[in-house]
Amino acid sequence: MRVLYFDCFSGISGDMVLGALMDLGVDEEAFRRELAKLNLSGYSVVIEKKLKNSISVTDVNVILEENHNHSHGHGNEHGHGHGHGHDARNLNDIEKIIDSSDLNSNVKQFSKKVFREIAKAEAKVHNKPVEEIHFHEVGAIDSIVDIVGAAICIDLLKIDRVYSSPLHDGKGFVDCQHGRLPVPVPAVLEMLAESNIPYIVEDVNTEMVTPTGIGIIKCLAGGFGNMPVMSVERVGYGAGKRDTGRFNALRCIMGTMAEEVNGDRVIVLNTNIDDMNPEILGFVLDKLFEAGALDVYYTPVYMKKNRPAVELTVLCSEDKEQTVVDIILKETTTLGIRRTFAERYKMDREIVKVSTRYGDVKVKVSKFGEFKKFAPEYEDCREIALNKNVPLWEVYNEVYKKGI
Repeated sequence: MRVLYFDCFSGISGDMVLGALMDLGVDEEAFRRELAKLNLSGYSVVIEKKLKNSISVTDVNVILEENHNHSHGHGNEHGHGHGHGHDARNLNDIEKIIDSSDLNSNVKQFSKKVFREIAKAEAKVHNKPVEEIHFHEVGAIDSIVDIVGAAICIDLLKIDRVYSSPLHDGKGFVDCQHGRLPVPVPAVLEMLAESNIPYIVEDVNTEMVTPTGIGIIKCLAGGFGNMPVMSVERVGYGAGKRDTGRFNALRCIMGTMAEEVNGDRVIVLNTNIDDMNPEILGFVLDKLFEAGALDVYYTPVYMKKNRPAVELTVLCSEDKEQTVVDIILKETTTLGIRRTFAERYKMDREIVKVSTRYGDVKVKVSKFGEFKKFAPEYEDCREIALNKNVPLWEVYNEVYKKGI
């Protein structure tokens, strides 16, 4: 499985993403052939190798024909407009450009997804319907190239899964068409809202995360945190344009992970509780399962002063994490929760019905390679045992006799 990890130690912007992906070894001629399928004119793309802090990076600039001095740089786009003389485009305009191109469907779908994410954030910020949002700079040719170009690179690299580090941003203010705005700019902050994307503010007095950058990584990454266990194949650096007083680049790490047989990654949440009524603990367990937790269990532990307590452990998918965290903090006395990731193997599972002399019983059948298991559903067996007045073990035996 080919994996890509974005190390956003100095933020993320559209041109940095494109530079880092090109630096991984994307064939430039193949990239330009695909980009030409957009059927857009009036620009050229300059791709150069440079040294920043004595480290080799790839710098990507989109040069507009009507102004050869203009290049699209890190921190110079917010979706609020900067007045470079481009006609503003709305979401419908941009989607028509993408849909009418000869790009493959994967590139089209991802590109439109990013633009919709940015449009949704801008609509919320400006209190307008999405249809009335005009992107200005983000709708200009340079940012269309950044977003579509990133989608092309991901497709050419044949990436199966993407992860990202927390996003590191600066502080202070940035000037744009609407005046001086705080960092993060409103559109970036809106995309962070309810996203579960970890966000870190550095002591750097400038913007390091742009709307295009966060739009791309939010739509691309399957998870945020530490780099997953992988065999590293290549490392790419995309140049940032601003002088931040330190190495300003985006690092992309490409490698492989062992093919997982029906594997996935889960969130593991732990907390110790020593001052709650056990009846409430039971209620919390039920509520967590109802919210979609994959597993919930309590482990007896001893805490300070030899006080008996329990450790609550919850396994959940990343999309259920915030719901689970809210329940734990609201329903228990804990003041904090430990959070880790875990990779797991899963067996293929299906439910089948088995006819016995007592009635039909649902059976869970599990497979993993050459291994196969089956287990009667307890509730079905229990109901039959009560209704037929037979021992529970006898119902189980009837199922086992049938085989699967």
